[in-house]
Amino acid sequence: MTDDASTPRSDPVSKIDTSVPHSARIWNYWLGGKDNYEVDRAAGDAYRRAFPGIVDIARASRQFLARSVRFLAREAGIRQFLDVGTGLPTADNTHQIAQRVAPDSRVVYVDNDPLVLMHAHALLTSTPEGATEYIEADLRDPDEILRRAAGTLDLSRPVGLILSGILGHVPTYEGARDIVSGLMGGLPSGSHLSLNEGTDTDDVYVSAQQEYNESGAIPYRLRTMDEIAGYFDGLELVEPGVVPVTRWRPELAAIGEPQDLGQAGGVGRKP
Repeated sequence: MTDDASTPRSDPVSKIDTSVPHSARIWNYWLGGKDNYEVDRAAGDAYRRAFPGIVDIARASRQFLARSVRFLAREAGIRQFLDVGTGLPTADNTHQIAQRVAPDSRVVYVDNDPLVLMHAHALLTSTPEGATEYIEADLRDPDEILRRAAGTLDLSRPVGLILSGILGHVPTYEGARDIVSGLMGGLPSGSHLSLNEGTDTDDVYVSAQQEYNESGAIPYRLRTMDEIAGYFDGLELVEPGVVPVTRWRPELAAIGEPQDLGQAGGVGRKP
């Protein structure tokens, strides 16, 4: 794994708190994964009772990620990906999707969660032609992320930046905007942003999220459609723009009209 010799390391296991629910582990549970604890399953079940649609949102968010990465690799010609706020590995991670389209794709994952760090080995597979790397860094430090990512990616060439369900953990919208601007500001023309986040468009979802935030878990803030669209300011939006994730280029095999969910996303190109 990419690392600086001067950076002190500590045992990630000692940092894992299994006494309170954790959003990455809960999403892992909703997606059918096994990297979660009883406290996460209990919180996930309670959330689902309050808002049954949350499992559909988790799955739709993951499906949007897959479709957007395929678009970037196949149609936009992107061969480098920076996935910040990776979360726990599941099926079809960014590098697997990208390298199926373009085996020479290079992918860097970024997270600072000790549980994700424990499972990072699952992300460190690659085609012989490409590369996959994991770095431990903080979302709130775009300059450090870019500096470390440059060990694997050529930041003079276009990069696909992936931000999937992570910015809601930033307390203020202005702070989240600054993170997006800082990351995209260090990438060249032709780079793309793929982003999806939870929205406040469903009152039942808003109520369930508020209850979760008050449980002692790390809060996640739902934001308005306009705020999510604002993350793409200065970028050229790819059709159909910022929409509920189910409506972003749905698969042709999908049956019926896409169902609107409280998760919006889009893809934008840096001019």
